[in-house]
Amino acid sequence: MEKRPSWQQYFMQMAFLASTRSTCLRRQVGAVLVKDNQILSTGYNGSPKGVRHCAEVGCLRKKNNVPSGQMHELCRGLHAEQNAIIQAGLNGSSARGATLYCTHQPCSICAKMIINAEIQTVYVAEKYPDELAEKLLAEAGVELILYNPQTGKMKKLI
Repeated sequence: MEKRPSWQQYFMQMAFLASTRSTCLRRQVGAVLVKDNQILSTGYNGSPKGVRHCAEVGCLRKKNNVPSGQMHELCRGLHAEQNAIIQAGLNGSSARGATLYCTHQPCSICAKMIINAEIQTVYVAEKYPDELAEKLLAEAGVELILYNPQTGKMKKLI
């Protein structure tokens, strides 16, 4: 019998699965919002409902040479974390006290949403260059943990 995955491995694998639905041309990100080891919602980065995907119309950030980690508002898409929080709300679930598993570290915009949604812990598989996000999460007392899904090793970032 194969070793059973930890909860962190299990939910992070689901975040990576969610990322396969991404329509972003630059970075595929997935997120899973969990409470009491039950999935509240999932999200991936891509255009809003009813809006053409970047694959159809091109990447606005690439066209304007916007560096990673800057000017997040110049994008057609929503981030995976935003979509997970929105989907939980649409389905009548509160994110208060939940844990977010995300393939990449949240940006400062997502960090503010995570704080106001009262999410307590965020596990990420990859860091992202946004110091303000880390400062905001730290100030609000949100735990940020770098998690390696292959080894199971964790490192508390804040």
